[in-house]
Amino acid sequence: MKHHTGTVEVIVGSMFSGKTDELIRRLRRATIARQKVQVFKPAIDNRYNESKVTSHAGNDFDAWPIRSSAEILPNLAPDTTVIAIDEAQFFDPQIVFVTQQLADRGMRVIVAGLDTDFRGEPFGPMPTLMAQAEQVDKLHAICMICGEEAARTQRLVNGKPARYDDPVVIIGASELYEARCREHHEVPRD
Repeated sequence: MKHHTGTVEVIVGSMFSGKTDELIRRLRRATIARQKVQVFKPAIDNRYNESKVTSHAGNDFDAWPIRSSAEILPNLAPDTTVIAIDEAQFFDPQIVFVTQQLADRGMRVIVAGLDTDFRGEPFGPMPTLMAQAEQVDKLHAICMICGEEAARTQRLVNGKPARYDDPVVIIGASELYEARCREHHEVPRD
């Protein structure tokens, strides 16, 4: 089943907010509707499984690991109508052009990723993807300190907040990261 109009949907939030679960939920619904689905993920994200997108809750969906956004178009099956891209913050800026091109072809493009890095600053291509999308859903986690809604990702190094000048990209899960609210998110600068 082909879509009448292409769209870009972006799912964002902090770590542990359910972005990948929501992505998988939408993919399963598309599959039930007999739509041809293809999923891409960054090859550097090998936390759970190299050839699946996997949520922290353990849900998964088959995916094609790629090193750059340039690999998406040549690996697209001709009958694909729904394309999903997980952990989009790790891709090069060209991912924006690729998602727009796919939507212009009439495809439904679902993108999930962190909107901000551990510093609380915009992460990679996500701000542009959000600005150009037809739909943006921002999910929240639960602050590990106070239990309020959390929109920030706290990186921890030996149990303490990572410093501002630490590397932005370090792949990890609950051993390195926590969800935090604005009040409890810390990024020491000195």
